[in-house]
Amino acid sequence: SSELLKNLAEACSISAKSKSKQPIRGIESRPDKFSFFKILLASNNFSGFLLEKPIAVKDLFCTEGVQTTAGSKMLDNFIPNYESTITKNLWNEGAFLLGKLNCDEYAMGSSNETSFFGNVMNPVAENTVPGGSSGGSASALAADLTPTTIGTDTGGSIRQPASFTGTVGLKPTYGLCSRWGIVAFASSLDQAGPMTKTVEDCALMLEAMAGFDEKDSTSINKKKENYSKNLTNRDQENIYSREHLLLISWILSHSF
Repeated sequence: SSELLKNLAEACSISAKSKSKQPIRGIESRPDKFSFFKILLASNNFSGFLLEKPIAVKDLFCTEGVQTTAGSKMLDNFIPNYESTITKNLWNEGAFLLGKLNCDEYAMGSSNETSFFGNVMNPVAENTVPGGSSGGSASALAADLTPTTIGTDTGGSIRQPASFTGTVGLKPTYGLCSRWGIVAFASSLDQAGPMTKTVEDCALMLEAMAGFDEKDSTSINKKKENYSKNLTNRDQENIYSREHLLLISWILSHSF
């Protein structure tokens, strides 16, 4: 309902310093403009440092009882009976599923124009692509439709969309985040990663996502790190303002 979405909008960031206050803006009013966003709400146990944070995820992560298509007509009726390790880790920290986000079909693309469900628009600049294959994730984040999100990166599918939309994207070290329950593209290169508005949020998300998973044969068995506490200069002004980042994103998106 509208009231529920309004309440969700207040849970806008996972770090106290994020200034965005409108993650759900425009979902109901402009469904024609945001075909990449499907409103899906799921109930979870609320505990952990992501307490009550609504998170939309790339539609490459299997979500138990919720349609997972990987942007393909072939998976249009696929409803997993299991949860990917990464999304389960997020729910275990108190976050809950806000929606599934469009992507290039089976993550094979760099402009988010190959999805069966339609191309994704870049909210930063009209008539430009948001990059891919995690373009739906980057666009939803930049448009304040989700406070944070997750994507997958094989050869740039998190980093490139982040650069096109003025957001923060990280491809973690291979094996740091489990691949179990993610629709594969190239298993020896695929890696899940966080996509956020700030570096601090990115570090916090990685803390929740990372961890050894015996179901993934390439998972790294190492002690979890506190990435957010290792950040430096967090109280200093960013070298680039939000406006500078958006200008850079506009230039990059127009150069392809």
